[in-house]
Amino acid sequence: MTIVTPSPAVATALAEKRPVVALESTIITHGMPWPQNLEVARQVEATVRNNGAEPATIAVIDGTLHVGLTDEQLEALAQARGVAKLSRADMAVCMSQGRTGATTVAATMIAAKLAGISVFATGGIGGVHKGAENSFDISADLQELSHSEVTVVAAGAKAILDLPKTLEVLETLGVPVIAYGQDQVPAFWSREAGLRAPLRMDTAKDIAKAHVMRGRLGLPGGQLVTNPIPQDAEIARETLAPIIAEATRDAHAHGISGKDVTPYLLQRIFELTDGRSLEANIALVLNNARLAAEIAQEMCNIDA
Repeated sequence: MTIVTPSPAVATALAEKRPVVALESTIITHGMPWPQNLEVARQVEATVRNNGAEPATIAVIDGTLHVGLTDEQLEALAQARGVAKLSRADMAVCMSQGRTGATTVAATMIAAKLAGISVFATGGIGGVHKGAENSFDISADLQELSHSEVTVVAAGAKAILDLPKTLEVLETLGVPVIAYGQDQVPAFWSREAGLRAPLRMDTAKDIAKAHVMRGRLGLPGGQLVTNPIPQDAEIARETLAPIIAEATRDAHAHGISGKDVTPYLLQRIFELTDGRSLEANIALVLNNARLAAEIAQEMCNIDA
């Protein structure tokens, strides 16, 4: 039984050992409204192509795990309703029931590994939620980074999270956290989180070499590359802090919990920033797609 169904373009790229970059699909189904979600998805794919790699947007459609979508599939997914949000725990159930689901960071990593794709570009990873010492609300993304041998390029963990605790958990799990081109880890919408990065690398080639060396050592899991948002698109950490605090209070007041917390907070922050947070989100995703394509190219050069 074939578990993964690559698109024709992705299948050809993999067969020819050309660089491929995995992309998640929850940003399409749960992150933006129609038709902006489709426009941004196409922009991200175009950015990957323009930087020398083949994009592989991943989603489960009618029970089939697609690695790479045709433009028709992408458009249909962008308009679909009732799409599940898939992580490690519910991905298999969605597929076995023939349903449609969009992949989070964790699920995208699983699919990328199955398909033989080593690089994945996203916006920001999940992490330890504030108050996790009471709620135990910790994203499966962190565990997946310690399981699946995929280099994930993100603008850090989402700024709504407890970033110091997120870094501590990643350290415990043995996940390399690499800041690209600076000493601090970024905080999604902001270039700096006020936290020194465990590792720093300044070139895509160095990042690719580290990924390959982990494989040669037989180390499980991938590595997290934190790529700061472009300077002209960032929202300063000092500006965001009170906004995030207000959005968090609102979530508690409305009894929001579990998987609903992140989308609620992102929507509330969008409202409180008059849309600036979404503009920043788009800029950082495109920036991550560019860097991921460069890393994928360098990996192919090493393998060659």
